[in-house]
Amino acid sequence: MSEGTSWHRVDPVDVPADGRVRSVVVDGRSVALARCGARLGALENRCPHQGGPLGEGSIEKGLLRCPWHGYDYDPITGQPPEGFSDSVTAYSVDERPDGLYVQLPELPDQGRTVSDVLVETLVAHGITHVFGMVGHSNLGFAEAMRRAEERGELTYIGIRHEGAASFAASAYGKLTGRPAACFAIAGPGSTNLLTGLYDAKLDSSPMLAISGQVPSKVHGRGAFQDLDLTAVFKDVAVSSTAIQAGSDHAELAGLAVKHAIDGRGVAHLVLPDEVQVLPSDAPPKSPNGRLSARRIRPDQDALDRAAALIRDARRPVFVVGHGARGAEREVRMLAERLNAPVLTTFKAKGLVPDTHPLGAGVLGRSGTPVASWLMNESDLLIVVGASFSNHTGIAAYKQIVQIDDDHAAIGRFDAVAVDVLGDAALTLTALAGLVTDAKAEDQRPDLAERWAIWRVEKARRVNDDRGRGVSAAAVFDALSRHLPAEAVVAVDVGNHAYSLGRYLESKGQPVLMSGYLGSIGFGYPAALGAWAAAPGRPIVAVTGDGGFGQYAAELTTAVKYGIGIKHVLLDNHALGKISKEQLAADYPVWHTALHNPDWAEYARLCGATGLRVERREDLETAMTDLFAASGPALLCVEQDAELL
Repeated sequence: MSEGTSWHRVDPVDVPADGRVRSVVVDGRSVALARCGARLGALENRCPHQGGPLGEGSIEKGLLRCPWHGYDYDPITGQPPEGFSDSVTAYSVDERPDGLYVQLPELPDQGRTVSDVLVETLVAHGITHVFGMVGHSNLGFAEAMRRAEERGELTYIGIRHEGAASFAASAYGKLTGRPAACFAIAGPGSTNLLTGLYDAKLDSSPMLAISGQVPSKVHGRGAFQDLDLTAVFKDVAVSSTAIQAGSDHAELAGLAVKHAIDGRGVAHLVLPDEVQVLPSDAPPKSPNGRLSARRIRPDQDALDRAAALIRDARRPVFVVGHGARGAEREVRMLAERLNAPVLTTFKAKGLVPDTHPLGAGVLGRSGTPVASWLMNESDLLIVVGASFSNHTGIAAYKQIVQIDDDHAAIGRFDAVAVDVLGDAALTLTALAGLVTDAKAEDQRPDLAERWAIWRVEKARRVNDDRGRGVSAAAVFDALSRHLPAEAVVAVDVGNHAYSLGRYLESKGQPVLMSGYLGSIGFGYPAALGAWAAAPGRPIVAVTGDGGFGQYAAELTTAVKYGIGIKHVLLDNHALGKISKEQLAADYPVWHTALHNPDWAEYARLCGATGLRVERREDLETAMTDLFAASGPALLCVEQDAELL
C-alpha cells in the first residue's frame, strides 16, 4: 500500500455487473465503480469539466460517458480519448477472497474556512438554533455548522420545507426576543423563506436568514437558480448583505445579529458558493460592547400627564399587547393598585392569566364578552405594547394613555390623549409611584360577575351537539383543564384560532401566532420553533386541517428529532373561515371543501401517536392520552363547523 492511502472494502451489493457503472460510497467518499469484462475500475466520481457524477453515466463501446455533457473516459484508467489531457483520478482496486477493495488516499485535514468564521461568530452572538435545508449552493456553510454541532455549540433542525424553517425561527424570536436562524439554498430555497420572514417583520420578531448563492462568476448571467437575493429580500429584511471574498466575514456576521436584535426584524446574509469554502484564519468577533438592552426610560413630563389622567379615572382598564411581554409583574402591580381589569390582545393572551382576579381575557375578534363589556364601561384605557389594529378591538373614541417603546407605534391609527415612549416595565413602575392617590373604583366584583355570566354561556356551548362532530367550546374546555401550566401554545390561522382566544382559559401560558401577517400554516412549524426556544417546556400546537395540511410533512421532522409536540387538530374538512367570509359577503361557498386523510392514521404512519375523537364524550380520555404520550402526538377532533 502506498504512503498516505488505505484499502477499503466495497459492499458486495455495490459491485456492478459487466458493462455497468455505478456510484458507490466508500469511506464516506463517492466513487464511480465500473466493470468491463474481467476488469474493474474505480474513479473519482466527478467529471473535471462540470462536476458531473460519472457513476450515473453509462458505458458505451468500452468507454464511460459523463451523464452531464457526454464526454468519454476509460472506465478503468480515467483517461480521455487520445489527444486530450483532462483525465479523471483513478484508484487501485483489488479483488480478494472476501470481496472487492479500493485504495483511496487519506482525507486531508480540513482547514478552517470563511464559513467557520461566520458560524463561530454567530454562535458567539447567541445563535444556538438553525432551521433549514441543506443543498448544493450552501454545502460549505452546512459543513461549518456540522462541525459546530459536533462541538456542541449549535443545534440544527433539518425541515421538510423552507417555509417551515422561517416560521419556526420567527416563533423562536417571538417567544424569546432573541434570534434563531433559517437556512436555504439559492433561488427557490430562499424564496420559500419569504412568508415566514414577513411574519417576523410584521410581528417585530428578530431572526436571521442565511441563503446560499450561485458562484460569483456566474451570478447575474442567468445561471441556474441565479436570483439577486439582496434585491429579493430588500423589503422584508432590516439588512441584506452579500458576503464577498474580501469581506470582513466575522464583522458582517456579527452585524447581522446586531441588526436583527436592534431592528427587531430579519437580517439576511447571502453566501456565494465559492466564498463559503475559502480558507480563513480570521478569529470570530465577540458581541461584547456591540449590543445594548432596549430599555428606553420614559420622559417625566409624559409620565406626569399620564399619571394625572390615571389618578382621576373612575374605571380605568388596562389593554396589554405583545409589547408588554417581560413586564408581566409590573402590569399586575399597577393593575392591583388600581383594582383595574387587564384585557389582552390575542397576541398577548396569557400575559395576565384568566385565573387572576383582574384577568379579563382577550379583547377583539378573538375575545370574550367579559373583556368587551369592561372596555365599554371604562373611562380610561391604559394601553401597553399593543398595535391598535382593527383586530384588537381597542375603542379609539375612549380616552387613552398609550405606552410603547417604538416611536412608530405611537398614534399609528388614531390620536391618543397621552403618549409615553418608554420600556413597559420602567414606565409602569414609574407610574405606580405617581398614582398612590388614585380615585379608581374596585372593579373586581364587576369582573367576577361578567366571568360568571360568560362561563354559564360557555357551558351551554360545550354541551351543544348536532350529531355532526364536536363543538369548539367543548374542545377548548377540555384543553383548558389538561393544558400544563408551563406549556407554550402555538396556534394557526382560522376559525379554531378565534375559538381558542374566546374559550381557552389561560393559566398564563403564552400563545404564539402569526399576528399581523395572519398566515395560515404557521401553527405546527411555530411549535418546532417553540421547542427550540423553550427547552423542557411542554409544547402544544393547535391547528385546523387547512393550516396543518400546508406543512403536514413537518410531523416527520418532529418524529426525527424526538420533538414531543402535542397537537390538537380541529378537522372540519374545509377552509371554514373562508366559507364564513364568502357567506358574509353574500357569495355562495365555493372551493373551500378539503379532502383529508385520516389524520390520526397519518400521524401513526409518520411514527407519532395518533388519536381521534368524533364525540364530545370521548374528549376527556383523548386529552389525557395526548398529554401522557411520549414523543410527538396528534389528536384529531372531528369538529362541527357550525359550532364555533
